Amino acid sequence: MSKGTLVVLVGPTAIGKTDTAIALAKILNGEIISADSMQIYKYMDIGTAKPTVEEMKGIAHHMIDIVEPDEEFSVAQFQQLARKVIEQIFEQGKL
Repeated sequence: MSKGTLVVLVGPTAIGKTDTAIALAKILNGEIISADSMQIYKYMDIGTAKPTVEEMKGIAHHMIDIVEPDEEFSVAQFQQLARKVIEQIFEQGKL
């Protein structure tokens, strides 16, 4: 895939998106950017289905545990940070 291509995996809770995303990342030389509205918060592990280190299977995951629970965080801030991560991933020649 060329620079500028993103694969977006969406769906309801508990259908296996994490496992599918990890499998795709392995096949496509990719990394994962979480867009889950709760996984960005540190310490919010119960009920958010954050993947464990073992579940990540060596695939880099971004935008998880980046904000303190008492901090305000907007969609605009998320977009800004996610764009930087996307650029870094592309610079590495990854998807």
